[in-house]
Amino acid sequence: MTRNVVVTGGGTGIGYEVARRFAEAGEQVVIVGRRRAVLEDAAAALGPNVTPLVCDLADPDAVEAALAELPERVDVLVNNAGSRETVIGAGPHALLARWRGDFERNVLTVVLLTESIRDRLTPGSGRVVTISSIAALRGAGSYGASKASLHAWNHFLAAQLGTSGITANIVAPGTVAGTEFFGPRLDDAEVSRRAARTLLGRIGETGEVAAAVHFLASPEAGFITGEILHCNGGELLGR
Repeated sequence: MTRNVVVTGGGTGIGYEVARRFAEAGEQVVIVGRRRAVLEDAAAALGPNVTPLVCDLADPDAVEAALAELPERVDVLVNNAGSRETVIGAGPHALLARWRGDFERNVLTVVLLTESIRDRLTPGSGRVVTISSIAALRGAGSYGASKASLHAWNHFLAAQLGTSGITANIVAPGTVAGTEFFGPRLDDAEVSRRAARTLLGRIGETGEVAAAVHFLASPEAGFITGEILHCNGGELLGR
């Protein structure tokens, strides 16, 4: 049976690769994000199995309005949308803006949608996969703290969904090329520096993270829940 898959942040980077894998497997995929042009371009490139849906996932009104456009049955939800707050400056107001921004973009975007559609998740085979970050375990201030919040929330979610046979897991990538996250900061020197921190001597690719997501969303992963799958080439261990 063809599955209905929802991928947030599916217009670029890891989310795009996740959507591509599901679409190529014949699944029906909805990619969700804030930027209409980006989503429409991605959907056009990924083919007829992919539908774009514009929604600011940190806005509860926008999430509520988007429910009518989402499938009535959701077999797989991939919570990938998120970003790093770029507000800088000194003083408590700048500090508040940075911490609040990271919480809204990385926690609320996940929780609001998941809780809004949890009754649509398919009993017995539903899958929720959330993208975290190595920053949740290594620090990184407000961004790392927001991603670490997802780990605690996912344990809670897995316990709630488990009685219905639905799994909830996290994939925590390290440094990955081909995303918008780092912007111009990820130049050749920075790639070399980060690659040297891994045990494999290189940074990751978006397709490798997407493969981890695809596995956790598969029938074969039906007895795995409440887990964090690290996808960082050993960067967490350092070298």
